[in-house]
Amino acid sequence: MLRTLPLLLAAPALPAIAQAPAAPIPIESFVKQEQFSQPRLSPDGKHLAVTVRMPIGARDVPTMTFYSLPDLKIESVVRLPAFQVPLGYYWVSNTRLVVRKGHEQGSREIPTSYGEVLAMEYDGKKQEYLYGYDRFQNSARTSGYQDDYGYAYVSDIPAERNGRVFLSAYLWDADFSELLEIDTVKGKRRSVARVPHSRFNFYVQNDGQPRFAVGSDDNAQFALLRREGDSGKWTRVPQEKTGTLLDPFAFSADDREFMAWHSERGGPQVLVRENLATGARHVVASHADGSVSDAMFGSRRYLPIAAFTSVGKPEVRYVEPDSHADVALHKQLAAQFPGDVVRFLDVTQDGGKVLFVVRSDRDPGTYYLFDRKNGRADMLFAAMESLEPDQMAERKPVSFKARDGLQLHGYLTVPRQPAAGKLPLVLIPHGGPHGPYDSWYFDTDAQFLASRGYAVLQVNFRGSGGRGETFEAAGYRQWHGKIMDDLVDGVRWAVGNAGVDSNRMCVFGASFGGYAAMTLASREPGLFKCAVGYAGAYDLKLLLEGDDVKRSKTFTSYWRRYIGDDVKELDRISPALHADTIKAPVLLIHGGKDKITPKEHAFRMRDALAKAGRPPEWYYVDYEWHGFYDTENQVEVYRRLETFLAKHLRR
Repeated sequence: MLRTLPLLLAAPALPAIAQAPAAPIPIESFVKQEQFSQPRLSPDGKHLAVTVRMPIGARDVPTMTFYSLPDLKIESVVRLPAFQVPLGYYWVSNTRLVVRKGHEQGSREIPTSYGEVLAMEYDGKKQEYLYGYDRFQNSARTSGYQDDYGYAYVSDIPAERNGRVFLSAYLWDADFSELLEIDTVKGKRRSVARVPHSRFNFYVQNDGQPRFAVGSDDNAQFALLRREGDSGKWTRVPQEKTGTLLDPFAFSADDREFMAWHSERGGPQVLVRENLATGARHVVASHADGSVSDAMFGSRRYLPIAAFTSVGKPEVRYVEPDSHADVALHKQLAAQFPGDVVRFLDVTQDGGKVLFVVRSDRDPGTYYLFDRKNGRADMLFAAMESLEPDQMAERKPVSFKARDGLQLHGYLTVPRQPAAGKLPLVLIPHGGPHGPYDSWYFDTDAQFLASRGYAVLQVNFRGSGGRGETFEAAGYRQWHGKIMDDLVDGVRWAVGNAGVDSNRMCVFGASFGGYAAMTLASREPGLFKCAVGYAGAYDLKLLLEGDDVKRSKTFTSYWRRYIGDDVKELDRISPALHADTIKAPVLLIHGGKDKITPKEHAFRMRDALAKAGRPPEWYYVDYEWHGFYDTENQVEVYRRLETFLAKHLRR
């Protein structure tokens, strides 16, 4: 249930009184995921839309739940078909929303969008399938409708919230992208603009006119197109003006200026403001060693008031002066939560109510609603009510130099009440590997392991996101090479500087992290006492043989860029082909329906280890995916991980 708790801005923050739990926190508390997420206010502030995970059968199923304000009574609950989830939703009027539909691929993978967009009233009625491959089947008005064999995403919501939406769309087999304006009630659409390139996203000014289109050219290079006036003619902005990235996303009230993410030569992303007429450009938010991102908007929904840094503990970078009303309010609220990060999520159309979230390394998110009239913030709900932030461990930002001198960053999570002496360590390489990165915010795996007495190291190795294109590209075709070097260098730093016991270290990872776990066990047989691979890739040739790769030029170029297509080289760096070099005990976890890293990876790794005389511990569930869904199976993953680590790392 949702709860309210008054928080007066004038009241001093009370110190938290932490009490050590009498027994380890139950595994079940860690696997519940975020019960509440994606809250959004209706423009008039009378309704609140929230994604709520509800226990249905063996798993927690995400639903769209609507609450009335201010009494927080449930108005309706809307559930999409099995394994379909709301990726995001946008109020287009006081009662109607547009919903991006996604398909779950597993608990360790972000849900996949197939470009479907729906619309509905807050009570779940008057549903309309606006765009997607099932439009004829699912639309309330099938007469004259055809399926859209393509992909669409929300480009803009008109400021007047008139029930209309702008979608950027492209057909799968076409070489153009189109901007559509759609009446979400009637389902009627109007073509606003078109560019002769696929997979481009349009950006619309406040006056409803498209100004930019952003995508990649045939050589996979960044491309920015600009539309001049109302002529409909699009021209490419020269690279000497865009750099490696110039991605506009917001316009000033008079449409004379725009704001964009920018990188001059592949370095960390900055936030810039540029004059459309003169081209004068100014950096308004940056960080010396990492990108700024995650723009935060205030009562003027068309312009951000701040952005956040991505390296170390996130820091706010304001782009408006302290006298700005939204900046002043944000600073007031942030002062009430020292050590945490406060972020505005939504503001009513009149600016009177502000929805915000408070997050930290210990708190996955607590949501509040602030009323400007009475100066009061009411607590709405906690993202994970099964966990108490005071019982969670601190995540310390760390920095060290790799063996070739490259500065690297990461996080060390240390138990709240560590045992005497040096700590056992678990290294967790993140998935991806290109684009994703570990952040300071709450991490379930790290917190679970810290609650069991382990220090946890997470390294943003070269190839990770958050530091610009050049840093990410430095990891291409280095899966077995410099990426592994970075992870090893991080472990050696921890041994020398963080009180880690070099004789009690294990590596555990999911997806690419599973590949890294087996590769490190093979490459560094004396470094780790055990290794755990969860939904990992172990024979890289299989990545080039999947149906997605065979059907899609995008997937083909994706893998060629990241790992190459030389079969001999792929065999050289595939741990399943070098199981005889692995001396440490291994635990393998995999799902039979995994489409990201199909089950053949796990079977080949298991069989190779068995042939080498070192059969692994094995947890395989035929009906599970890329990361297990069923609550009982998720609990069992952590239970087996806990038992396995205790067997090999405890004195």
